[in-house]
Amino acid sequence: MDISLIIPLLNEAKSLPELEAWIRSIMEKHQYSYEIVMVDDGSTDNSWQEIERLHAINPHVKGIRFRRNYGKSAALNTAFDAVGGDVVITMDADLQDSPDEIPELYDMIAKQGFDIVSGWKKVRHDNKVTKNIPSKLYNWTTRRISHIKLHDFNCGLKAYRKEVVKAIEVYGEMHRFIPVIAKWAGFSRIGEKVVQHRKRKYGESKFGWSRFINGFLDLLTISFVSKFGKKPMHIFGLWGTLFFLLGGGITLWLLIQKLINLSRHIEHFRQVTDQPLFYIALVAMVFGLQLFLAGFLGELVSRSSNDRNKYLISEYLGIK
Repeated sequence: MDISLIIPLLNEAKSLPELEAWIRSIMEKHQYSYEIVMVDDGSTDNSWQEIERLHAINPHVKGIRFRRNYGKSAALNTAFDAVGGDVVITMDADLQDSPDEIPELYDMIAKQGFDIVSGWKKVRHDNKVTKNIPSKLYNWTTRRISHIKLHDFNCGLKAYRKEVVKAIEVYGEMHRFIPVIAKWAGFSRIGEKVVQHRKRKYGESKFGWSRFINGFLDLLTISFVSKFGKKPMHIFGLWGTLFFLLGGGITLWLLIQKLINLSRHIEHFRQVTDQPLFYIALVAMVFGLQLFLAGFLGELVSRSSNDRNKYLISEYLGIK
């Protein structure tokens, strides 16, 4: 199969017929073998009924239905496991992503050798205050931390080599950082393509300030996990040892100072426990011990859970 197209959706029943017809015309024009996997992330409208209707018309349309809303990351991760195309393309269901971009995205993966191609909505039709400015700040921060030169990490229109989606796991709200996750998994050929951003025709935006804040926290998480997820003792053990040695060294110095005062028969000197430095040393030792134990326990549970995204699915449609 040439292309697997993944479309996560939430309450997008109105846009699905137009989107399917547009995609089908592109695929037939270029004679691609393809599948369209629509992932209903717990919609409360008739999105699933619309997917069933489209499947009856076009067998290339397949569906995955979640029992409730689990988020875009879970939707993508589940679809990544199910698809079989050589090139996997993701896009949103709200018609703001143009299916006309599919042929060039496919060529960049299949012919130019990229592992990932991320869309860049260079000209946007969103509210500048509530979405554009936060998006620019988020992308600038992500570039600085990840050292990946992309302008729009959160663009839903992306293309992947099949090996990439089969090698990574996306959970929580980590779908924003798939290029970062893929880079840490060894897929370094990451490209970018300017894509058309269309005005929203149906429904309403799912974006909110909470997503911006959560995105920044997720970036810190993925950066930390990528570096130390499999070797937590390297960070916790190191700092724990340093704090413990610092506290122990201060305590030892205070004790030596007391012995010197006793040997000189100095009658009036401050007891070790009367000095604030002693309690600073005690806190440093306790904190260091806790960090060390955290690193040790982290080593025991460093393997990622294999069933993090299980038990989400209500039913499949057209997927073996």
